[in-house]
This record gives sequence, C-alpha cells and structure tokens, in this order.
Amino acid sequence: QVQLVESGGGLVQAGGSLRLSCAASGRTFSSYTMGWFRQAPGKEREFVSTHRWGGISTYYADYANSVKGRFTISRDNAKNTMYLQMNSLKPEDTAVYYCAAGSSKITAATMKAYDAYDYWGQGTQVTVSS
Repeated sequence: QVQLVESGGGLVQAGGSLRLSCAASGRTFSSYTMGWFRQAPGKEREFVSTHRWGGISTYYADYANSVKGRFTISRDNAKNTMYLQMNSLKPEDTAVYYCAAGSSKITAATMKAYDAYDYWGQGTQVTVSS
C-alpha cells in the first residue's frame, strides 16, 4: 500500500509560480511511475504530467500540451517525494491537483490514463487569479 500526500497548493496571480509536492510512503518509491492530474469544477480529471520509470535510475518526463514549457516534474527518491514546479500560471490552470502512483508496467501508451495508476492523494487546490 502506498499513501500519497500533496502539498503546496494555494492562491496565486496569473504569471506567478507554485511548487507542488507529493510525499509518498513505501520502500519502492524509486520504481514507481508518478503522475500529476488535475480536475477543474465541472470537468473531468485530466493528465498534467508524468515521471515514468524506465529502468534503474532512468525516468521519462512527459507533459500535457497545455502545460508544456511551463511546468516541470521531478522527484527526489531519497525523500520519497515528487514535485511539480508550475511557472507562468494561467487562470485556466485553476483546479484540484492530484498526485498518483503506478507500477512500472505503465507505458508511454497508458501513462495519460488515470485508471493506469493504483494510488492517489487527496488533492491540493490551485487557484490562479486573473
């Protein structure tokens, strides 16, 4: 069982930055594929970014087109923590952001599907004002 706890959300003006963190329990964090999804009011949960396990000490980062160039995903395996650095925030980035963890079986073809992930955090609210 893996427990995920997000933090770092808040209210920021358009053009500002936030860094989300996702602290994970468990001893095999380094071999998990980790992802960020978000859900705005009245909308479906959507893929934001993934840090996909590709083998020992190998990870692949991918992003939704809407955040590419503005968001950066990373992890610190020593701290069992994943991060999402969000720059140049826009009002349309407003949503609840969820951290997710999945097995090494997640592929490039499945990494954007929320049902590919086994564990989820409780979410953290990000609000961007115009």
